[in-house]
Amino acid sequence: MVSVDTIEDNTAFSKMHEADYPILSDVTKAVANSYGVLGPTGLPRRWTFYIAPDGKILHIEKTVAPATSGPDMVKKLGELKIAKR
Repeated sequence: MVSVDTIEDNTAFSKMHEADYPILSDVTKAVANSYGVLGPTGLPRRWTFYIAPDGKILHIEKTVAPATSGPDMVKKLGELKIAKR
């Protein structure tokens, strides 16, 4: 996961939600900019990139629903046949 929030904010988010995945704090927005997710106001869009182990982008989901994003990702990973390692 990539966020433009500070390390402190992302650490608090991670603890609050018991996240078991890393969060990259992209406070300079360099990563968000390189992936083309910055909107006209400078805030990032909620897109999900499905990236294969070899680094190839397999799919970009541009209509992310936060309330169902977990199950939606599991479904898409199954469709893409990407196994959890």
